[in-house]
Amino acid sequence: MTKLTIKDTQNPAILKFEFQDFITQNESFEFKNIDEAGNSPLAQQLFYLPFVKTVYISGNFIAIERFSIVAWEDVQEAVAEQIESFVDNGGIIIKIDDNKPKKQPITVYGESTPNPAALKFVVSRMLTKNPVEFKNIDETNASPLAKELFKFPYVKEVFIDENYISVTKYEVNDWQEITLELRTFIKQFIENGGTVLDESLLEATVKDDTVKDATFDSLDETSQKIINILEEYVKPAVAADGGNILFDSYDETTKTVKVIMQGACNGCPSSTFTLKSGIESMLKSMLNEEGIIVEAI
Repeated sequence: MTKLTIKDTQNPAILKFEFQDFITQNESFEFKNIDEAGNSPLAQQLFYLPFVKTVYISGNFIAIERFSIVAWEDVQEAVAEQIESFVDNGGIIIKIDDNKPKKQPITVYGESTPNPAALKFVVSRMLTKNPVEFKNIDETNASPLAKELFKFPYVKEVFIDENYISVTKYEVNDWQEITLELRTFIKQFIENGGTVLDESLLEATVKDDTVKDATFDSLDETSQKIINILEEYVKPAVAADGGNILFDSYDETTKTVKVIMQGACNGCPSSTFTLKSGIESMLKSMLNEEGIIVEAI
């Protein structure tokens, strides 16, 4: 028997009706009227309610935007009961397109990182050879998966590399409350043929890396050594923790090495310790230069 959970949203006109399980295959739908809702018999039925303005279906919930002719507190229980009854009687929420590619089973598991705000979701498949970091939804043109993840209100940043996805969250939720939801979403998204990264849209990033490689020979000898040390000794270690490190610059006068921390390493409380006691000490020893200073930018 279906039992929905009713939840408020930041928009007082929109109310969410959450299911215990996912009801869509990594897709989101928005219907403005009954004519647009041809592939959702449930949405069509909801539009017979005079106060229903828009119906959203995504993940494990149905969200409804109302006209101002009613208050949600007067009708929300009746709407929930109508949806529950519709589903229990075999009603179809979204018609499935049989022409879609079949599921490709994968495994996904969560792995803790040194950063308490970041969790690493490891996938049983290679995702990309180019590490990519997304700070907000506006940057996700190349990653439909990252775009969908940012729709979860607690997702702050997304980092994708090799066979894992690092998600950094806001403090509003504990990991124990959201890990299963994120893991299930990622698994279903990939299994149902969702695109993790569109490599063709990453060309700019790849070109940037090519330019950096081309300028490697023009760098001073110390900078070249630093890059090689970071690539060989540091990157594998931070990747294991769900992050990445990039060389930015080296100032020969102040002996300052500037690096960029990505993924779980960005904003990690222990990153300062890692920089000073780990990377800085390693560079001092391997370069035989006690004046080396490492800073994250």
